[in-house]
Amino acid sequence: MTRAVAPTGTVFGVGLGPGDPELMSVRADRLLRNAGHVAYFRKAGRSGQARRILDGLLRADVTEIALEYPVTTEVPLTDPRYNDILSGFYQDCVTRLRAILDAGEDVVIVSEGDPFFYGSFMHLHARLTEHYQVEVVPAITGMSAAWTATGAPITWGDDVLSVLMGTLPEDVLVEHMRRADALIIMKIGRNIDRVRRALRRAGRFDAAWLVEYAAMPQQKVQKLSEAGDRVTPYFSIIVVHGHGRRP
Repeated sequence: MTRAVAPTGTVFGVGLGPGDPELMSVRADRLLRNAGHVAYFRKAGRSGQARRILDGLLRADVTEIALEYPVTTEVPLTDPRYNDILSGFYQDCVTRLRAILDAGEDVVIVSEGDPFFYGSFMHLHARLTEHYQVEVVPAITGMSAAWTATGAPITWGDDVLSVLMGTLPEDVLVEHMRRADALIIMKIGRNIDRVRRALRRAGRFDAAWLVEYAAMPQQKVQKLSEAGDRVTPYFSIIVVHGHGRRP
């Protein structure tokens, strides 16, 4: 006799978009307004950008699950401990979520921007997808909001767009900056000096725009050359437009 297996809950990986709640998809809005369990990432001691976007959307009886990073910039990416610490953190997150899912309850895990674009959700997806049904709801990315904020198209005709991380070595940044027609540079923050040097070496510095807090109330757009030498906020993106073929 085969014993019946109790159904488990579904994981919904929901993209919140770049920051303005009005740029969220209709499906994301519907899932969030009806969700019984909503998980989001944040730095310990902070409410977090994802939670700010959720203000006014959630049910009064929702269970909020704050997933707090054990480190952000305290341990360098090159330190062997970094991956070990983050791997343990994501496994702890999965353990918390599995208790809810195994009880037959659905969980909505939100992501700033798109869930499958450099987001923390991807690390949970890789650990959950073999055991549970996982549905992913795409969203407008932060980089899309950033180039829109500059008031000009990012690509024309056959332009090649490269998305670079400011954490890359300077020589690697320069190589890609020289090869691509249009550029998006993310994860700037404390890497801004390296990014500036790379842009100068690649001959792209004067064409670069700095967009801070794209699609958020404190959005700021200016030429990178006019931004001075200050460290940029976490939610900053550098945009270099393409100028390709046009009719």
